[in-house]
Amino acid sequence: MNAPIVFAQAVGPSNQAELIYIWNQATSEGKAIILCLVIFSIMAWSVMITKALQMRRARKLNQYFTAEFSTQKHVLDMFDRRIQAEGCPFFVVYQAGSVELDARLKADAGEGRKSQVSLKSLEHVKRRLENAVAQESLRLEAGLVLLAIAVSGAPFLGLLGTVWGVMSTFGHVAQQGSATLSTMAPGVAAALSTTVAGLLVAIPSMFGYNWLVHTLRTLTVGLDNFAQELVSKMETEYLSDE
Repeated sequence: MNAPIVFAQAVGPSNQAELIYIWNQATSEGKAIILCLVIFSIMAWSVMITKALQMRRARKLNQYFTAEFSTQKHVLDMFDRRIQAEGCPFFVVYQAGSVELDARLKADAGEGRKSQVSLKSLEHVKRRLENAVAQESLRLEAGLVLLAIAVSGAPFLGLLGTVWGVMSTFGHVAQQGSATLSTMAPGVAAALSTTVAGLLVAIPSMFGYNWLVHTLRTLTVGLDNFAQELVSKMETEYLSDE
């Protein structure tokens, strides 16, 4: 029953000692690359956690907004009530379209609103909605480029450290004039550590990036569908037959 515990206690300090030994054997260039990869890892995890929380919040707010919007009798009811939903992508699109539609309805109508708008005016509203969808998609996408850099750049940076370390090791062996396992193994092990570090950065970043891109695509499609639904309701309620 105590065997796993004894094994863990025996292996843990040994692995730690090995890592310390490999770090001490690494060249200054290898250590600099590992430190750069540590910074990459911190940035990548920060982006993944931040974007995951942002997109989760956006999905929930979209659900709440859709439920409220479906109960409204008129398209501009929520706009007239000055409802605010900060951080909700659907609300940003709705607000942009409502502001444009309100301006078109009030044009040349004095204090109130016209009951209908022309097809040309509604085309302006459509373009404003498309612009709002594009801007909101870019806002949700912001920061993903850092993950893309971590996925593609970290392995190559680690490989650079490995090649550099192996080159340094062979140069050191050539100067000594003897190639034994005890003289080469420490340098090669330290050189390979940068590749391991690069993969440890790239692999979680790859999974996180793919999941975030999928979630972003879902949110973007939802934005497009909501904008089309909003335009359809605006046409039904305000489009002139002329």
